[in-house]
Amino acid sequence: MLPSTTTEPVAGELLPRRRRFGAETIFRWMTTGAGVTVLVIIVAIATFLIVKAIPALNANSENFLTYTKWFPNDPTPKFGIAALAFGTVLSSAIALLLAVPVALGIALFLSHYAPRRVATALGFVIDLLAAVPSIVFGLWGREYLQDPVKELSTWLNENMGWLPIFGGNGPFGKSVLLGSVVLAIMVLPIVTSLSREVFMQTPKANEEAAIALGATKWEMIRTSVLPYGRPGIIAAVLLGLGRALGETIALAMTLGAGFVVSFNVIEVGGNTIAANIANGFGEAGETGRGALIASGLVLFTITLVVNMTARIIVYRRREFR
Repeated sequence: MLPSTTTEPVAGELLPRRRRFGAETIFRWMTTGAGVTVLVIIVAIATFLIVKAIPALNANSENFLTYTKWFPNDPTPKFGIAALAFGTVLSSAIALLLAVPVALGIALFLSHYAPRRVATALGFVIDLLAAVPSIVFGLWGREYLQDPVKELSTWLNENMGWLPIFGGNGPFGKSVLLGSVVLAIMVLPIVTSLSREVFMQTPKANEEAAIALGATKWEMIRTSVLPYGRPGIIAAVLLGLGRALGETIALAMTLGAGFVVSFNVIEVGGNTIAANIANGFGEAGETGRGALIASGLVLFTITLVVNMTARIIVYRRREFR
């Protein structure tokens, strides 16, 4: 036999020292710097919003949190975030109610029912839907969905007008319902993609055990897949909510830009923080721009809280760490 060429460590021999400024150290510094940069950017954005909003808030003659109207350019500025915040939350909530059941159904179909080739192709199309610019959704909703939604609103008013959300005497058209439908289509690919990835992470042993015990395909999904993916589903919904809260152009083109706190979703009206910023920033004066920035600070806070909540829910489960 040929003698082995492998060098064995000799007793008492010191291991080679790690370089003080080697590639590993440089890489660690780079990754740490990247993480710190994100925090610095968030703090910088918050600081900018606060500094720019303070003069307008000091000039405001009404309570910023409870006043529903928006007159920041008057000689005596008066504006409030109540109606805008209400419209933002209402339209986002309705969009999630419309999008989440469809998104979960598509995700389950792609992960457990569709053939691999079909699932791959359809998943690519759904992911591509998320890349469509929001202004395209807004134009499509205004030009092609407004009339069908108007007819649906008329039918809902005639047959279910006893409900406050479908009451009123019109007119119907640009409404919270129209904006929520467009917003639901925009949120759909986000919730679908994240839910699909969560469902595909379900341990095969759990699924096979349920099938071995005589469970049907749906019973296996109900007892193995959905319980395992519940934290991921919640996180996907909250991330979709964060996307819906910050949508601007599509809602600016489909809402009626009204400053009213009302649960009626079919009458012309409705407004959100982001849509109001897009519609009013070009014509706003100095105080008006400060007021819009103050409303942006509220939206920034809401979105940050929603996304942090989603991350906390994900990290509560060891499987998703």
